Amino acid sequence: MAQERTAGLSLIYRLELKNSSHIFGLVAHHIGQENGDIIGVDVVHVDKDTVIRDINVSVFDREHGNRIQERLNAEDGIKVINVSDRTYLMHLGGKIEMRSKIAVRNRDELSRVYTPHVADICRTIAADPKQAFKLTIKKNTVAVVSDGTAVLGLGDIGPYGAMPVMEGKAMLFKQFANVDAFPICLDTKDTEEIIAHVKAIAPAFGGINLEDISSPRCFEIEARLKAELDIPVFHDDQHGTAVVLLAGLMNACKLVEKNLADLKICVVGIGAAGIAITKMLSLAGVKNIVGVDRAGIISRHEQYENKMWQWYAENTNPENVQGSLDDAITGADVFIGVSGPGVLKVEHLQKMAKDPIVFAMANPNPEIDPEVAAPYVRVMATGRSDYPNQINNLLCFPGIFKGALDCRASDINEAMKLAAANAIASVVSEDELSEQYVIPSVFNKKVVEAVRLAVIEAAYETGVARRRYRNYKDVK
Repeated sequence: MAQERTAGLSLIYRLELKNSSHIFGLVAHHIGQENGDIIGVDVVHVDKDTVIRDINVSVFDREHGNRIQERLNAEDGIKVINVSDRTYLMHLGGKIEMRSKIAVRNRDELSRVYTPHVADICRTIAADPKQAFKLTIKKNTVAVVSDGTAVLGLGDIGPYGAMPVMEGKAMLFKQFANVDAFPICLDTKDTEEIIAHVKAIAPAFGGINLEDISSPRCFEIEARLKAELDIPVFHDDQHGTAVVLLAGLMNACKLVEKNLADLKICVVGIGAAGIAITKMLSLAGVKNIVGVDRAGIISRHEQYENKMWQWYAENTNPENVQGSLDDAITGADVFIGVSGPGVLKVEHLQKMAKDPIVFAMANPNPEIDPEVAAPYVRVMATGRSDYPNQINNLLCFPGIFKGALDCRASDINEAMKLAAANAIASVVSEDELSEQYVIPSVFNKKVVEAVRLAVIEAAYETGVARRRYRNYKDVK
């Protein structure tokens, strides 16, 4: 069977070619022999001896592209200078930039944005630091902070490797909620150093979004910063995932006509996300949650060195079930996976209660292939964008930070997270709700505003809002 090429798998080969009449024919021949498809050719530079061309080639995958590269390099008169694709090109020079909101066109304007008149603003803030929220970028700016130890599915790739992800996060803050954000990648894994560095830069920011910091260090880092800073601190890998998942589960329960309080839920993968999901589900009223990790079911029969696992043992699994996933999933209404591919089998699904709900969120490959699971489940969700019901943190973090910044909240507390989950769920109307649509699209423009308003209201009700205005619904 022939492989189907996709638009995303086109590589750009920059070639230095001997300036002769037949050399491009050799290029086309070698690409064709490897089943590549030339879809575009651009001339970059020409001189007496050489021609530099960009050849856009459709390929099956990276391995296919590498074979073409090797074949071209083996030919006399052809040198592959570089191979890139559309994704690489989007990252050239980074994906974000700083722009001024005010044009400086003459000496008078210069004197007001800088010396000497800026001194008046400096003195005002020095006398009353709260004025920084009004007179600097602090009002609407978030630091996206990582040490690069738990990046996507890549693991510990360090602060340099983490930068493209943090830049992307900053882009999404701006596009979806008009919140300014900046990536801060720290070249240290030391918990105390990370806490100290974030505290040191906090004066410039209205909120801190922690990202891709490995467990269990992420728990202490977030807890300490929340206690020691007076601005919101939010570890999105934990709480963003938990908020969005709860929103999807609320709507799934409507379809299967079950109540959250009556569910038996099996959670596989008891790391940062799994623990935050469990806490959020408990906050929402779920009483029977059984957690499973590599060693099996977490229960009170064991004592755990991992403090968070000990907490988990003491606060979940009310029937104190022991064993493996086979035992945990028997009779479960819901499976939640934040682990790895292949964990969930059809025989597991067959042991679940009527109308199973499966949230298989391992990325890029879920715990079970959705096509394999389809005959056995009522509602299926994943973390992928190419299947229905994507559990994507993008539904949460722009709106939750926008709301927190707008009301100048000192914290993002549990009530605000629960309000965000309810708001996300509410965007899917009764007429729209179906097995294929329990969670709104990340591009649904209603989501950010619904979350923002709900978060502000919860912040007022819990006393963490520090900014008062007559009608927060009018604040943009």
